[in-house]
Amino acid sequence: MRSWKRPGNAAKNATPYAAVEWPAEYYRMSSPPPIVLTFAGSDPTGGAGLQADLLTLASMGCHPLSVVTALTVQDTHGVAALDAVDAARVRMQAERLLADTRVDAIKLGLLGSVANVQVVAALLAEHAEVPVVLDPVLASGRGDVLASDEVIAALRELIVPQSTVVTPNSIEARRLANASSLAQSAQRLVERGAEYVLVTGTHEPGSEVLNTLYDRGGVVREDRWPRLPGSYHGSGCTLASAVAAALANGLGVPEAVRDAQEFTWQTLSSGFRAGTGQLIPDRFFWARETLAGK
Repeated sequence: MRSWKRPGNAAKNATPYAAVEWPAEYYRMSSPPPIVLTFAGSDPTGGAGLQADLLTLASMGCHPLSVVTALTVQDTHGVAALDAVDAARVRMQAERLLADTRVDAIKLGLLGSVANVQVVAALLAEHAEVPVVLDPVLASGRGDVLASDEVIAALRELIVPQSTVVTPNSIEARRLANASSLAQSAQRLVERGAEYVLVTGTHEPGSEVLNTLYDRGGVVREDRWPRLPGSYHGSGCTLASAVAAALANGLGVPEAVRDAQEFTWQTLSSGFRAGTGQLIPDRFFWARETLAGK
């Protein structure tokens, strides 16, 4: 599972793949890696959204499948425009993949419209055996609104009850649950049917970030992380995808949440500036560390 933690160095001066005459046994079918299907909006910066999901899932040893739910115009400062993909097209994308491929986990990000929420909810009901991680993307890091009140209500009514883990930040938790306190927000989401709720504290004051996992019995675990300087584009997408990857790799929810937080913190601590706005988490920090150590 912990393949992202400094894997062994590749051989130096390796022969390019195209130049190798592979023996016949290399073409025999092997077991696939864990497969995770993500529904998300496209982010051209690669910092958040679909692209962040794909990078995170691949870095944590999974093969990612993707359904595009929205197209955006954005940079590292914020979102300038958002267009939801037609709901019928969302369903067609997903049905073709799900009919062809065994999926070990599903991750949901920005869905873009009430119609898309309804389509995804119906698909989840048809595949109830697959664990679902919901990242309720309601706004960009800058505060650009990405979900209307109607979309939020649809998520609350249709998606939360089918979710294994919901991963809101403190602002999203309060809005999604219509509650004032974080504990009450988590409890309401669990009462809606979510098995677990991981409330992240990045928007709360303090020198540490407190992330709290709840289930029907209350607090399952609390994890504190040193607060890093700067603002990051795609931290929530990274965390939710990392939870999905850990579940797909066979971990239980509390352990998956712990591993996902560690992975996410490492990506943020290695973040880089691709543009003039927010920092981008480095989902392949371990690969660059390995290369730097050669």
